[in-house]
Amino acid sequence: MRRPTRSSTRVLPDGRPLQNQLLAALPAADYDRIARHLRLEPTIVGAPLHEHGRRIDDVYFPNAGVFSITNRMRDGALVEVATVGREGMLGIGVFLGDRSGSGRTMQQVPDGAVVALAATSFLRATAIDGVFRALMSSYAQATLLQTMQCTACNALHDVSQRCCRWLLQIHDRVDADDFPLKQESLAVMLGVRRPTVTEALRALKDTGLISTRYGRIRVLRRKRLEAASCECYAAIRDQFARLGL
Repeated sequence: MRRPTRSSTRVLPDGRPLQNQLLAALPAADYDRIARHLRLEPTIVGAPLHEHGRRIDDVYFPNAGVFSITNRMRDGALVEVATVGREGMLGIGVFLGDRSGSGRTMQQVPDGAVVALAATSFLRATAIDGVFRALMSSYAQATLLQTMQCTACNALHDVSQRCCRWLLQIHDRVDADDFPLKQESLAVMLGVRRPTVTEALRALKDTGLISTRYGRIRVLRRKRLEAASCECYAAIRDQFARLGL
């Protein structure tokens, strides 16, 4: 089942409602202390926000859209290790004391600007014992569990099952059954070649679970898509729920 989005009456500098669930969960005093340092940055699909080995100057709190944290292999291939949307943040390694990017972080499904916070401001805010620090601690644990689950998933489950998992994770993070997604992006996230993705999507279309058109995918049968996915989708979802995220 899709998790309900936590509502917030707070708004961003451009007037849009705040939807990032970590920021929305903060008490008013904590949020106001951080909000003065927040800014909005435009994003481009596929353009990196963080690069492996490069110093992280800003952390990001997605307000919408879907982002991927990937790992680059020596042959240049990319494979996703974590999916992040409005439930989380990008740059959790900074909280753990590592200002060097551990992988390439980029947007996969666009939906407006991303909320940015300078790493120095983030570190000052999380140095204070309180709700924000506790939230980041829980999120760091959830991210570690997600990465471990994705590693096992990539090793053990077939492309069709992993494709279903990723489509479900996107569906959880957007407000529509229809969303933009290029097959090239999906191939990167699954660590396979584009023809393999084309074949997997065709099979899902033939069984009536999804439809595709001009770089967009529509989820038609949510429950059947969950049944076709591997166990990792539910495992990751339950891990976040157990940690209150």
